[in-house]
Amino acid sequence: MVAMARAVVCLFLWLSVCQVRSSHINVEMNRTIQNLLQHYKIRNVERFDGKPVFSRNALAGKMEMKKLFMGAVLETYEKLIDKMLKQLPTSSPQTTGSNDGPASSVTAADASGDVRTGLKYILNKIKMLRQHRYREQGVLLQELQTLQHIQMDKHVVQSKALWELPWLYEEASSLSDEMQRRRRRRRQTRRLKSQLSG
Repeated sequence: MVAMARAVVCLFLWLSVCQVRSSHINVEMNRTIQNLLQHYKIRNVERFDGKPVFSRNALAGKMEMKKLFMGAVLETYEKLIDKMLKQLPTSSPQTTGSNDGPASSVTAADASGDVRTGLKYILNKIKMLRQHRYREQGVLLQELQTLQHIQMDKHVVQSKALWELPWLYEEASSLSDEMQRRRRRRRQTRRLKSQLSG
């Protein structure tokens, strides 16, 4: 009996510890995503074709890179869900010459309304996460996007870029040196701590 109780307690602890990682998605959000997946059904062959929409390769890097990547992913999700909302049919008044019966149009409108409500809920959750935890990354991403739109064939832009190059080159070089110094200091601190404790 004691062994059974111990096993139940261990199982309970194990389950509670395993749930910590996914605790950011609440029950309502998870249910909403599952309901939306019913509306946006695709075959398993398409879902698991080895080509994810968002690559996880960038998540193997350093924390700064992960946060920048996740900020971009959240921004992309905002645009994607906004587009999904715009693609939903808008509810229109029932006409007398319609081929669909009233029951089928009400059901379709209800389903579309549920999908719209679910998408708005998910969009709001993503916006809140991005606003509260990824604000700096959003600003940086906007700056990066402006770099893509520099008109490189204009003579004025070329001259200004050459004028700014020494300062930017110096800044880029010193930033790299500073990062190497920080790493070196961390290694030295770890080595010193291990020597003192050992």
